[in-house]
Amino acid sequence: MTTTVTTTVTTTVTAPAAPGRRRSPLLTLGMLAFLVYFLLPLFWLLVAATKTTGDLFSSFGLWFADDFALAGNIGDVFAAEDGVYGRWLLNTALYAVVSAGGAALLCALGGYGFAKFGFRGNRALFGLVLGAIMVPSTALAIPTYLIFAQVGLVNTPWAIILPSLVNPFGLYLMRVYAEDAVPDDILEAARIDGAGELRIFWQVVMRLLAPGFVTVLLFTLVATWNNYFLPLIMLSNPSLYPVTVGLANWAGQATVAGGSGDVIPLVVTGSLLSIIPLVVAFLLLQRYWQSGLAAGGVKQ
Repeated sequence: MTTTVTTTVTTTVTAPAAPGRRRSPLLTLGMLAFLVYFLLPLFWLLVAATKTTGDLFSSFGLWFADDFALAGNIGDVFAAEDGVYGRWLLNTALYAVVSAGGAALLCALGGYGFAKFGFRGNRALFGLVLGAIMVPSTALAIPTYLIFAQVGLVNTPWAIILPSLVNPFGLYLMRVYAEDAVPDDILEAARIDGAGELRIFWQVVMRLLAPGFVTVLLFTLVATWNNYFLPLIMLSNPSLYPVTVGLANWAGQATVAGGSGDVIPLVVTGSLLSIIPLVVAFLLLQRYWQSGLAAGGVKQ
């Protein structure tokens, strides 16, 4: 036994060091191409939001015009149609925050249950979850509308919030994350101390699942904030529109007018304003992605 242990330790110490990171010019160029691809539309949107209607069509699209009209455009956006844009933003925030919080909590509960509790049908049910990931949400929009119409939920905020609470991909992520992030030793120690399962989940498991919880929260927040097709078929009252459907409505008015008038700056500036909350949310919550609350949770 002593000889075996000594041999193992020696092999570990004398193993060759892993090669250092190498910079690949080809990969660097590829990453720069992707960076330009994703940032160029955002830069165009920022530049276009500073222009008047005339400058939008007469000046170079990727640079600012002489007349810097950003403040005026923002004022026009919030003043148009008795300030309906502010209502659209509030509606979007309500739908996104409630849906993201509820979906992340349900995914945490389900993922923890799949990962740490053995029960009959566990693998089969999780297989159904994996299969549900392959079904596009747009394919379920019409059946969901027909069901909600039967129970009288169409043209209400619940028509947007309830379908957004279902997130199979988030459940899959939380199940995989909970397997490693929640040590069985901590759960057994809590049970020996007399804690119930619900108390263990809220006071122990949720702390360990915080990075995964925030990840699912952000995914659902972005998906609900940018959702267009579901609100389009569910809502007919303009006062309930999210910002995506409202801006599409304004874009339709600009198309009918032949691209003239003052509607196009409203669409461009409103689009720029609509992405600012998502950027702020990402900057505030990104640190949770890099933290590992489970590290050091068990001393062996």
